[in-house]
Amino acid sequence: MAEKFAFYGVIVCWWGFALTFWLRKSPPRVRETKRDWKSYFGLLLQAVAYFMVWYGPLRRGQFAPVSGPQWYGWVIAAASVGMAAASAGLVIWSAPCLGKQWALGAQLVEDHELIEDGPYRFVRNPIYTGMFGLLLATGLATTRWSALAIAVVLFALGTWIRIHLEERLLREAFGERFAEYERRVRALIPVPR
Repeated sequence: MAEKFAFYGVIVCWWGFALTFWLRKSPPRVRETKRDWKSYFGLLLQAVAYFMVWYGPLRRGQFAPVSGPQWYGWVIAAASVGMAAASAGLVIWSAPCLGKQWALGAQLVEDHELIEDGPYRFVRNPIYTGMFGLLLATGLATTRWSALAIAVVLFALGTWIRIHLEERLLREAFGERFAEYERRVRALIPVPR
C-alpha cells in the first residue's frame, strides 16, 4: 500500500512538473547573443540519470515493498511524495520568473536580465534544485538503491556542468553584480551562508 501511494504520488508531481513547461505561455522571440553548446552534454547526463530511475530493470519491481518493517515503507513513501511535491512546486514557481530567458542550453539573449527575485532569492538555480529533488523522490519510490546512487552521481555531474557553463556566461555579462549575487546566494541547495 505504501509503495502504491509513493508511486502514484510521485507520478502526480511529475505531471505538475511537465505541465509547467508544456502549458507555459511562449515568451516573445528574442535574439540570442551567446550560447555554450557544451551545456547540452550536462543535459544528456541529467537525462541518463532520469532514465535510470524510471527504467524497468533497474526498478525494485512494480510496487515492491522496501525491505524493513512496514512503517519504514510508509516513511520512505511520505518522504518521496513530500520531496516530489516540494520539488515540483519549486519548478512551477521558478520557471515563469525566467520569462524570455528560459532555455535548455546555456545562453544569453538580447537585454538579458539577472533574475534575483522569487525563488532566485534563495538559490541561484532553483529549477535544477527541483529537478534533483524529483530524481531523488522518484528513486526513493521506485528504484534499487544501487541504481539510484549511480543516477545521483550522473545527475550531479550533469548539473555541475550546466551550472558552470551558464554561470560563466552570467559572470561575463554582469561582472561584479553577478559576483555579489554568487557570494550571497548558493548555487543549488538553499541553505543560509
